[in-house]
Amino acid sequence: MKNDLTRRRLLHLAGVPTAGAAMAGAVRAEGGPLHPVGTPQAGDPAPGTLPFANLTPIRCGEAALRVRDLDGMVAFYRDAIGLETLARTPEGATMGVAGVSLLHLVSRPDAPYGQPNQAGLFHIAFLMPTRADLARWLVHAALTQLRLTGFADHDVSEAIYLDDPEGNGLEIYADRPKERWQWNGGVVTMGTRPLDIDALVALTDTTRDTYEGAPDRLRIGHMHLRVGDIATGRAFYQQALGLDSTRGESRTSAFLSSGGYHHHVAMNVWNSAGAGRRDDAATGLDWFSLHVADDAIFAGQAKRLNSAATSGTIEARDPWGTLVRLVKI
Repeated sequence: MKNDLTRRRLLHLAGVPTAGAAMAGAVRAEGGPLHPVGTPQAGDPAPGTLPFANLTPIRCGEAALRVRDLDGMVAFYRDAIGLETLARTPEGATMGVAGVSLLHLVSRPDAPYGQPNQAGLFHIAFLMPTRADLARWLVHAALTQLRLTGFADHDVSEAIYLDDPEGNGLEIYADRPKERWQWNGGVVTMGTRPLDIDALVALTDTTRDTYEGAPDRLRIGHMHLRVGDIATGRAFYQQALGLDSTRGESRTSAFLSSGGYHHHVAMNVWNSAGAGRRDDAATGLDWFSLHVADDAIFAGQAKRLNSAATSGTIEARDPWGTLVRLVKI
């Protein structure tokens, strides 16, 4: 008899006691106004193409985490997300898909743990190339009893949240087709409402785990950061790096993008208002990269940052000490 993964059973397997708790986790993870439940729409990128997030003039590239337990963290990202180990040394590991590096784990066995009220990483968001890929991953997460912290429909996307073993936030999501996003005066509609789990898992086999590894076109879709002050963060990420605001002028959060994406970089002060410079020795985000495909944009970034490119890369630290690498591609 088919062992269907209903919403109730999936929540139970994932360690979320109720649908209300799943929503609360999603609100904590991404914020935004609550919207009434609706029916998700199907739609995926054309076969063989990257998602729209990774085709814009500036797009997310890689991220690096300082970790205490290198072996345990490699195992987690292999088993939970399906990343491959592309390189491994005593100092760290590089993980990714189909030869494309996405995540670097930097071994720091004696590092103090980063604190949630400090500036740094809020979550790394891994973008599934299709909605069906997200469905397969969700069944995998449930059947392997991976503990999840939230589920949400954000209008532009469908998202699932969790933490890695050292407390780094993660989002696994799939975008809706950009033609269905709603814009008004440069502001995109992004709410937080219950994810229709039943409709999502209906796209795949719920009787067995068919997620045999991360899909080849998995990429980092966006980076969400904790900062000490939104205006100061905008001066760096929006004005110096040249990203565009997509969610208005909130004092507690900002969502920024390139090329009409809903957001490549987000930042908030929900738990970190007034935070000072980060502890460079602590666990958590070490650096992340933005890939820049436009010569004029890259030249403008170098000028505004007063920094010369070395081997096609500009390195700059945000006001809280997070290293951002701008890589000309």
